[in-house]
Amino acid sequence: MTALTGPRAGAYEAPVIGLSMYGVPARWGPWEADAVLLPRAYVNAVSAAGGIPVLLPPMPGAVHAAMPRLDGLLLAGGPDIDPARYGAKPGPHTQPPSPDRDAAEAELVEGALDGGVPVLAICRGMQLLNVARGGSLHQHLPDLVGTEAHGRRPGVFESHPVRVAPGSRLETVLGRLEVDGVPTSHHQGIERIGSGLVPTAWAEDGTVEALEDPGLPFCLGVQWHPEMGDDPSLFHALVAAARTRVRV
Repeated sequence: MTALTGPRAGAYEAPVIGLSMYGVPARWGPWEADAVLLPRAYVNAVSAAGGIPVLLPPMPGAVHAAMPRLDGLLLAGGPDIDPARYGAKPGPHTQPPSPDRDAAEAELVEGALDGGVPVLAICRGMQLLNVARGGSLHQHLPDLVGTEAHGRRPGVFESHPVRVAPGSRLETVLGRLEVDGVPTSHHQGIERIGSGLVPTAWAEDGTVEALEDPGLPFCLGVQWHPEMGDDPSLFHALVAAARTRVRV
């Protein structure tokens, strides 16, 4: 492998995909401590699609410096974004903020979009993408739609159908306009849509289920969790887009 002289010059042929991580208390064996982690399903999905997964800790500054070495970016799911980032106060159901993760992922999004790095944003990741573009969030969907269809039980994925916009990148990736059921676990959703983003999928209750930026080579967010489903097409699309940046 030759020395890096520019964005991903001298890279391995397989594209390097950065995955954002959690900073949470964790327990393993006799140990309990603050840890940096990510559910393995994300790593498996990227690897199975032909990418090299690289885990990015919630460290503002450090992750931004890693951007020139990445061919693609996956923003993972997780806890709620600090409402202060979209000019709101926390509601009664909003989780405590994760300032380091919010800041680190905001840097990743900015660096990726400015550098034309392909982005796949999942659940919280799609919400963060929207907030980074100046959008806002509904802090508790049941108050808006009247049901808990998107996440009835903590730690359990629900399922609901999704309608996809004709002619969208998402339709091209999924190859269909109707999805019978997607794995879902969230209580927040998109309110005001961020600059340059367009909604391209909806749940039956009108909740926005996907966003994309048609002005970029590949910038796609979904509200559901494809890493927990049986359709790997989103990960294959991310890796395929990232592969166009690789030079050997």
